[in-house]
Amino acid sequence: MEGVYRFLLTPRWWGINVFVLLAIPFCIFMGSWQLSRFEGRVQEEHAANRQAASDSSEAARPLDSMLPVDKATSGRRVTAHGQYGTQLLVPGRQLDDKDGFYVLTLLRTGTGKALPVVRGWLPGRADASKAPAPPRGEVTVTGALQASETPGDNGVSAQGGLPAGQTAAISSASLVNLVPYRLYDAWVTLDKADSGMKAVPAAAPDGTGLDLKAFQNLGYTGEWFVFAGFTVFMWFRLLRREVEAARDAELGLAPAEDAAPVTVSSGG
Repeated sequence: MEGVYRFLLTPRWWGINVFVLLAIPFCIFMGSWQLSRFEGRVQEEHAANRQAASDSSEAARPLDSMLPVDKATSGRRVTAHGQYGTQLLVPGRQLDDKDGFYVLTLLRTGTGKALPVVRGWLPGRADASKAPAPPRGEVTVTGALQASETPGDNGVSAQGGLPAGQTAAISSASLVNLVPYRLYDAWVTLDKADSGMKAVPAAAPDGTGLDLKAFQNLGYTGEWFVFAGFTVFMWFRLLRREVEAARDAELGLAPAEDAAPVTVSSGG
């Protein structure tokens, strides 16, 4: 029986064995790493839910003290003071599974910068005649701080093709050519919407929560563990074929490699 397994000492099988011994731990490591990333996103989702619950009762803090916007400050309640100026519409936004648009008004603050403020959401196609005018005079706004959007992220479309008075993304880069103000690289959605509009809830910061990328991590976890199992399966399959071939050779059932070629004469 020992002679049957002598092929394991050949250079070919040394290479196969080394590959298997390296591939299996690597696949397990990568699968565990992807699983840890998914678990981290689950924990971030739970933390975000707890944070959202506490933020709703947390006292609003001055806007400038919460900048720049990051994962720690996104969604936190802030307050700002100033006068409303230019008003724009943000089409193609859903709320409660209904299509509609945001009413975005620029708040000119005493810092020389304007803060984009989403005063609320209205159903239907974006129509300036439906959007209520902003309050006049000095106002103090309170709402959730949000990071600037990027076209292509979170369903935000590109800027091109929109009529005057509309913007696709709420960001200083998108608004810089539409309004005559210096802008904060952030925006705020009001706690309570103005004039019959619906309030827009704060969005979770990018890279957190159970989004598509989180479930991709979970899918990659399964793939790496499948690769590890497939590697073991193929090793045993190759081993079995080699053992069967060696046994057949011992029993004389395998064709002799050095047998003389058979020739057929034409007779005579």
